[in-house]
Amino acid sequence: MKFLKTLLASFLGCAIALFIAVLVCIGFIGSLALLGQSSAPVVPENGILKMDFKNVVSERAVPVSAIALLQGQNTGTTTIYDAIKAVERAAADPGVRFIYMEPDNFAGSISSLEELRNALEKFRASGKAIISFTQTPTLGSYWLASVSDKIYMAPYGSGMILGLGSQMIYFKDLLDEIGINIQLIRHGKYKSAGEPYIKSEMSPENRKQNEDMLNAIWDSIGEEIAQARGITVEELDSMINGLRLDSPADFMKYGLIDGTATKDEMTEKLCTLYEVEDEKDLSFIPFDDYAISLVPKTVSKNKIAVVYADGEIVEGKSTENIGGDSFSKQLSEIRKDTTIRTIVFRVNSPGGSVSAAEKIKREIDLIKGQGRTVIASYGSYAASGGYWISANCDYIFSDATTLTGSIGVFSMIPDIGKVIKEKAHLNVYTIKTHEHADMFNMMRPLDAEEERYMQASVDTIYTKFTKLVAQGRGMEVGYVDEIAQGRVWAGTEALEIGLVDEIGGLADAIEYAAAVSGYSDYEVVQYPKPKTQIEMLMEQFGGMDAMLESPFENAYRNLEEVSGKMYARLPWDYEFEF
Repeated sequence: MKFLKTLLASFLGCAIALFIAVLVCIGFIGSLALLGQSSAPVVPENGILKMDFKNVVSERAVPVSAIALLQGQNTGTTTIYDAIKAVERAAADPGVRFIYMEPDNFAGSISSLEELRNALEKFRASGKAIISFTQTPTLGSYWLASVSDKIYMAPYGSGMILGLGSQMIYFKDLLDEIGINIQLIRHGKYKSAGEPYIKSEMSPENRKQNEDMLNAIWDSIGEEIAQARGITVEELDSMINGLRLDSPADFMKYGLIDGTATKDEMTEKLCTLYEVEDEKDLSFIPFDDYAISLVPKTVSKNKIAVVYADGEIVEGKSTENIGGDSFSKQLSEIRKDTTIRTIVFRVNSPGGSVSAAEKIKREIDLIKGQGRTVIASYGSYAASGGYWISANCDYIFSDATTLTGSIGVFSMIPDIGKVIKEKAHLNVYTIKTHEHADMFNMMRPLDAEEERYMQASVDTIYTKFTKLVAQGRGMEVGYVDEIAQGRVWAGTEALEIGLVDEIGGLADAIEYAAAVSGYSDYEVVQYPKPKTQIEMLMEQFGGMDAMLESPFENAYRNLEEVSGKMYARLPWDYEFEF
């Protein structure tokens, strides 16, 4: 079996190597063909800035992979910072008459949506108009559209504005059925990460924190929509609860749109606003191209580094997540770069490994110890380990919809001995030199002494967590313990209790960093640097060995990875229906 597996692996390795070589050659030829072309697209000097969101609005730049290019897919990303700066530039650009937006196509996080909407509010304040056309508005797309002077809806469209919701699945009954026992050690009555594995129902504490958090986020969204449309939040709530928003006639009746229009009728309206008679005389400026070509790339001796901590905090090295070793090494290189005096730490993370988070925090502390300014900016998440790594920053910006806090610690130890014996029909014999040497082998439950040992370890880390928050935020440890307990807070709530300093986005954080540093001009440099297409290609094929594992081997390895580790992480990956 081992010989056949090795032979198969060798064969696949040769085939993959040949395939990669071909792709590298294609990429090289393609690169040569592009040498004579301008890297920036050419956009009209005058016209209507068209925001149709063909590109995903992302935290940081993600190039199109070589494989996607070969498949004919060339949709890229526009970073939220470039998008915001483009809107700011458009407000002052005499060539931009107004903005035409199709918000239904928006793809991005809730924090990106919030920050872009705030930028569009400022655009309107400049005296220029925003016109939106929607066909099937959802809560997210309508929230974005509500910033407009006029909103039109397709007469055949339908809306699905139902409020905010989040589902949580509990696994204990299933795990009991198949014979797996999960032992959860935690500190914090609201620290519900791991709860679905030990309970069949949601705890009252977990229900309360999630209801309060969702309501706080809705308060921010609902108030902005209501204010924009000249209605009360109570009226908006009544419409949603009564399921009265479906057809365009419903939206028109309750004042949420200004009229209906087909696609061709919308074109006629744009002709009128642009003061031309024929569609061919309309001049559209594609927003994604505008963001790339017209946002100024300042070259200055004053540098502000924007460091993106995006993803889960994991041990070792990682390109997809925040690797404790690789990310702290990146921070160490920035620390040694004497040309960088000011850093904006953009955190978009639900947390993860405690030890990895501590490595990253250590590097942030060393940077601050050199007298440099570190400003934190929170995206959709900056919770648990995400808060751990940033609590000691000089100033913290958070979006209103950011999920933060979750100051707590947990550890899970799976016991799969029963399923191994009764379902897999395997007999496992343990030989050990000391009484607790098999504590984490997952073949038996912890005994009482081992549970006390793990609880003491979790409590020690929780105490350290609350102390570092108290030190970073200038609070008493007792107060931090009161607002901690693993509880998740929305950004507006976090501001009230002192976990953050100001509600604002990435652009606000950068402007603040420049102001406190006394920079009248500055250059923004981003870390980590975007990967090349070849690097992305190599990564895509780097995990081929896992394909040769059996499902059993893969499942066992994943369980073994989490057993006994300490985590500071959000209880769920919250994905709101927008």
